[in-house]
Amino acid sequence: MVPDAVNLASVQRVLVVKLRHHGDVLLTSPVFQVLRNRAPTAEIDALVYDDTRDMLTGHPAIAQLHSIDRAWKRRSLAEQVRREGGLLRELSARKYQLIVHLTDHWRGAWLAQALRPRWSVAPARDSFFWNRAFSHRYPLPKGRPRHTVELNLDALRRVGIYPEEEEKRLVMVPGEAAEQRVDGLLAQHGLAAKGFVQVHPTSRWLFKAWTEARNAELLRALVRDGHRVVLTGAPDAREKAIIGRILEHAGEGITDLSGQLTLREMGAVAGRARVFFGVDSAPMHIAAAMGTPVVALFGPSGEHEWGPWMVPHRVVTSAHPCRPCGNDGCGGGKVSECLTSLPVDRVRAAINELLARP
Repeated sequence: MVPDAVNLASVQRVLVVKLRHHGDVLLTSPVFQVLRNRAPTAEIDALVYDDTRDMLTGHPAIAQLHSIDRAWKRRSLAEQVRREGGLLRELSARKYQLIVHLTDHWRGAWLAQALRPRWSVAPARDSFFWNRAFSHRYPLPKGRPRHTVELNLDALRRVGIYPEEEEKRLVMVPGEAAEQRVDGLLAQHGLAAKGFVQVHPTSRWLFKAWTEARNAELLRALVRDGHRVVLTGAPDAREKAIIGRILEHAGEGITDLSGQLTLREMGAVAGRARVFFGVDSAPMHIAAAMGTPVVALFGPSGEHEWGPWMVPHRVVTSAHPCRPCGNDGCGGGKVSECLTSLPVDRVRAAINELLARP
């Protein structure tokens, strides 16, 4: 045990802060479950960006979900001050004894100073102000990569809360409305639960994407193999255009739900799929949270940090010695050759291998 562990018996309210993208927020979900299991009478709140709320909405361990609209910074100075003041009053009223800040975002340090909890924990960084803001700081790994879920849980380990293996599973709750709508959509297309493969070929980050031609070839191959396929994608205009071009060459037998689903409905679809196929993206993490086996392509991003978590999975990568580089495509050109060179046969084999599991 750490010598400066938090006394959970005296903790009534906890604030967990994660100001990042959708997948990053979903990967914090085990933190809330562990806190609830160790401090069952405490109220555990979350602070996230408004557009990522659906990743944690309905989580059984979360009491209140606070959010920040990214658009605040594009408003007038007076409006920004009003919104920030409102958030601070809202959080101050909760009187937190513990703040768990899961990134190096400076807002967390400001909140820790303003809210004055008895304990606060954040990743270590070389800053006098940062070190004064938090009572506890945990080291980030040097050398071998560590999965993001474990990094998030390191914040709890630093304050003397040690998670059990079964507590580390991702949690996503689509909700009754999403479940019912998805059941209706699947019924319209004659699809049963666990009777299809979900394919999500796009990403908001183009450098994480496979080629349109190979996605279309894979879809044709899956249909030839006798599988029902459901295609999903974001409602973003650019991603819809990519999906449209893939479908032009994919042939018959594809159910297209792209652009029609909310994030929670995406979770309901993933929970009904036999296997999910996609790239390193939020929908991949959603599928893992729903317990669905995953086949994922990884190129410039690292599968050791971001791979499918605690579900049967296959990760398909190339032998490029430069990966994972974290770059925005080779030479910053938005195209990652370690991804675009991956052959369809390897991906098809990985999907069929998971489908053949009992």
